[in-house]
Amino acid sequence: MIEPTYTLHFAKEDFKFSSAHFTLFGPGEAERLHGHNYQVALELTGRALDGDGLLVDFGRVKGRIRELCAGLDSRTLVPGECPYLNVERSAGVVTVRFDERVYRIPEADTVLLPIANTSIELFARYLWRELRPALTGTHVEVLGVNVAETTGQSCWYRAAL
Repeated sequence: MIEPTYTLHFAKEDFKFSSAHFTLFGPGEAERLHGHNYQVALELTGRALDGDGLLVDFGRVKGRIRELCAGLDSRTLVPGECPYLNVERSAGVVTVRFDERVYRIPEADTVLLPIANTSIELFARYLWRELRPALTGTHVEVLGVNVAETTGQSCWYRAAL
């Protein structure tokens, strides 16, 4: 028998960010630098509600995901843990080297993320990790984060809190 749960689904129009990136496919192959208009959706699941009949304070969760999206919006996203990249910061410029390519991007326009690649899989996990603290003390037991880079192409990352 399946135990009853409550699942909230959030896919608001403003849960989005537009960013440049390139995905790496090993030490010698990568996409060209390009951009996407990413959409984010959330699922929050739990078995119990609080005294007011709520799984979680909607406002707190929506505010945090909007804040995270705003931090990524209109930026070039660079995977700071990628072993195939050489990343240097100097005089307000981030220089990214991959194989024969060299990108020089204003530091204010760059987000160096604690991930190994700028894939939708790792974006979803990154957002999950950043959103998790906002759910401390709630009845949410499982958080799911979906990142879509185009219509019909997305990744869900779900894990217990």
